[in-house]
Amino acid sequence: MKWNWQHAAWPRFSYDTEGIALLEQNFVRSSGEIIGAVRHFSEDESSQLRIELLSDEAVKTSQIEGEYLDRESVQSSLRRQFGLTTDNHKARPQERGIAEMTVDVYRNWSSPLRQEELFRWHSMLMAENRYIETIGSYRRHDDAMQIVSGRSEKPIIHFEAPPSSQVASEMEPFIDWFNRSGPNGKVPLPALTRAAIGHLYFESIHPFEDGNGRIGRALAEKSLAQNIGQPSLVSLASTIERNRKAYYLELEHHQRKLDITGWITYFSRTILEAQQVTLDRIAFLIQKAKFYDRFRGRLNDRQEKVVARIFQEGIAGFRGGLSAENYISITATSRATATRDLQQLVEIGALTRTGERRHTRYALHLQN
Repeated sequence: MKWNWQHAAWPRFSYDTEGIALLEQNFVRSSGEIIGAVRHFSEDESSQLRIELLSDEAVKTSQIEGEYLDRESVQSSLRRQFGLTTDNHKARPQERGIAEMTVDVYRNWSSPLRQEELFRWHSMLMAENRYIETIGSYRRHDDAMQIVSGRSEKPIIHFEAPPSSQVASEMEPFIDWFNRSGPNGKVPLPALTRAAIGHLYFESIHPFEDGNGRIGRALAEKSLAQNIGQPSLVSLASTIERNRKAYYLELEHHQRKLDITGWITYFSRTILEAQQVTLDRIAFLIQKAKFYDRFRGRLNDRQEKVVARIFQEGIAGFRGGLSAENYISITATSRATATRDLQQLVEIGALTRTGERRHTRYALHLQN
């Protein structure tokens, strides 16, 4: 069976626009909700939201590729990139690199796509990487660029990209398409359609020796930002990572043909889900601000430390809920003091309590 780039009509993708129209409308509406909500934030709150969302995306886009980064190191690197106060948390090259690329995408969303921009992103991602031959340029190796799994003696080939000798000639029309399909281009496309086609198109060329997935998702972010006129802040990588098996299956299925209606539908729904994740994060940040307003000056140092630690876990909070043992571990206090502190937090309405004895668990009492 042929790969999509081997078809005579490549890269003229075909798709049914009728079923996508409603998804496009939902995207525009949700984008407005996100923009409207963020406008009510203070400068500090906006910075906090931006750092939290971008760090999550940086960590998750790497995790999709099987690379696990330290979130605090990424956050510290992001804060440094934005000129914000940082704790100088030590970061590895890959954590600094993904942070640099993430900020570059955020800051330069409006600029036309250029080959040099892609090379810059790749150099950031692959900083100090000793295992690949070409950094900051398209791949040059003679071996076939394949996505494989299974045993080495009997590998399963999920996709084979165009040979390296064709990459430059494939990327020139891709970059031209990306710019022409933008909101100010000669053939503008709706936001979801453009992001979906662009991601599949780029991944099918697979122009770099490594880092294609992360750069491809960054291109989707740049595409969406251009269509709404500002950084989108959608939690795309975080959403994809939740079910990356489906993501890879959809890619594999649609890299064999040029009718990509199913891919656009899948990717569009993923983006809409990612928007909802962002809206949930915004609501959580608002609840956090209200919580601190309600209990300002009413918590002792130990209680403040534990509350801050729970908020650090995000919307899901502690897995299984906060226990007395967690409290003791975080504060390095005695069981009697922990029991007293927790009881007081319940009495003033800062925490809710469920279960009994050793099964007792606590959660933040947040208000909408």
